[in-house]
Order: sequence, then structure tokens, then C-alpha cells
Amino acid sequence: MAVRVRLKPLSGRYAVSRLEAADRIPGWADGPGFVSITRTEDELSIVCLQDRVPDGVKHDRDWVALKFQGPFAFDETGIVLSVIKPLSENELGIFLVCTFDGDHLLVKAKDEAAARGLLVAAGHALL
Repeated sequence: MAVRVRLKPLSGRYAVSRLEAADRIPGWADGPGFVSITRTEDELSIVCLQDRVPDGVKHDRDWVALKFQGPFAFDETGIVLSVIKPLSENELGIFLVCTFDGDHLLVKAKDEAAARGLLVAAGHALL
């Protein structure tokens, strides 16, 4: 049986920012909307509404976000693949953020209409 996911579009445009690994989490990172902050040994990555990202911060703008309507059990398989496969097969770039209860898919705003069409054609529902 094919996996069907309900996706909720989030309002606003998002940016994916990159800071140095040792940088402190800046105050502008937190606030309304979806926020993801990830630190690795190589970088501090922040996803937030793009209007909050100050000039001079390395970032990529104009992403739209779709929230997987979960929660999903950790042992459920095929959920993320069922969503990203039709996009990847049609050469649409994605940025994916996973959380404890669910997942968030970001696609470029210029690809939003195509992504929506591909997701619906694959059997997913946009709320």
C-alpha cells in the first residue's frame, strides 16, 4: 500500500542560513513561524522566516514550507521517501527538516506550483 501524507502549507517565505560552528544562536533566529536550528562540527544552520535574517548573514532565500501532518512513529517507513521521490524524479530541489513529531519539506517558491501538482498526483493531500 502506498504511503499517503497530508501536508500543511506554512505561511511566509523562509531562508536557510549558515553561520560558523562556534557562533552563538542569534536572537533573530527565534520568533513566529517554523524555526529549525542545527549545530554540527562544521556549521550552525538556521531555518526561519527570511525577513528576520539580517544583511551580511550567508543564506539562501525564497523557500516555502510544507509540514507533514503527523506525528509519525519512528519505525514507520517510506513516509519521507513517498514525498520527496516525485519531486526528486522531476528535478526539484528540496530542503528537509525532521523533528521529533514530524517533518518539514521546503521547496523553492519558484517551484511551489510544480511541487504541489506532483505531490497531489502522487496521492498526497495539501490542506
